[in-house]
Amino acid sequence: MSESEIPGIEAASETTLTDTSEFDDKPILCIDCGVNFIWTVGEQAFFRDKKLQNPPKRCKECKQAKNERLAAIAAAQASGVRQRIEVAVNCAKCGETTTVPFYPSQGRPVYCRSCFLEMNPSILNGNGAT
Repeated sequence: MSESEIPGIEAASETTLTDTSEFDDKPILCIDCGVNFIWTVGEQAFFRDKKLQNPPKRCKECKQAKNERLAAIAAAQASGVRQRIEVAVNCAKCGETTTVPFYPSQGRPVYCRSCFLEMNPSILNGNGAT
């Protein structure tokens, strides 16, 4: 029995999966570095062919850096070594550059030590959770 004889299976359309005429290059703002990058026609066709619903959020450099961080974390966990991290960030309140011992969540503010303590005075008084 051929594919054309099987109910529910339609013959391949004349439009191939690599047809890119429906797309245009699109600029996207990277959520990590804030730089515009181009989501090319070819990349959009790839996303469509793989049935990926959401456009990319990061430029190629930031995506690679994120993948390297995730690989380093996975390798450290697999080997049982505790990995100490320091991530450079800008304080959401005063704008000062500082480091934090975690990877900040997307869209959530991160504060320097002095601004954090100013906003949470109970920590200084010893009433904070331990």
